[in-house]
Amino acid sequence: MSEPRESLVNRKTLETEVNISFSLDGEGVYFVNTGQPFFDHMLELFCKHSSFNMELTARGDLAVDGHHTVEDVGLCLGLAIKRALGEKHGIKRYGHAIIPMDEALAMVAVDLSGRGFLAFDAPMPAARVGEFETELVQEFFRALAISGEFTLHIRLLAGTNTHHIIEAIFKGLARVLKDATTYVGGGIPSTKGEL
Repeated sequence: MSEPRESLVNRKTLETEVNISFSLDGEGVYFVNTGQPFFDHMLELFCKHSSFNMELTARGDLAVDGHHTVEDVGLCLGLAIKRALGEKHGIKRYGHAIIPMDEALAMVAVDLSGRGFLAFDAPMPAARVGEFETELVQEFFRALAISGEFTLHIRLLAGTNTHHIIEAIFKGLARVLKDATTYVGGGIPSTKGEL
């Protein structure tokens, strides 16, 4: 591995503006500001538990609701991960984790396959955590997996506290992506010769 696995993503629409500086080989250093404190917290712990470095700022039409901002952050973060991976030489490719957060237990698995797909089975007991709309969790992960071009499975195994459930899922995402992006040497991990 000779080239730094880093990327920059900038996206501006009439609804949002998202800017990301991202590094796969970091120390978990982050600055996050989306205008949604709970979402910021989830993205911060994602960086901490993955050891990815990220500076992310997002401005969106939060007066409408958080949907456009959360979805576009997912799109941009997925793209940042994809760009940082490059041709995926020597990566593990797969990762899986079962993460507890008090009474909550989440299973997360990833395949950096080059094919965007989300399977999401994680009912949210509450419609909001603070001001954050919990139905946006699935929207974030869908945008992330599709733009990042990886297969992502998320399943809630147990849980009654919505904050704990979402936190377990984001920590799970951190662990599986840290594992799957680990450089182990060799060529591209596919009989096709590309991912």
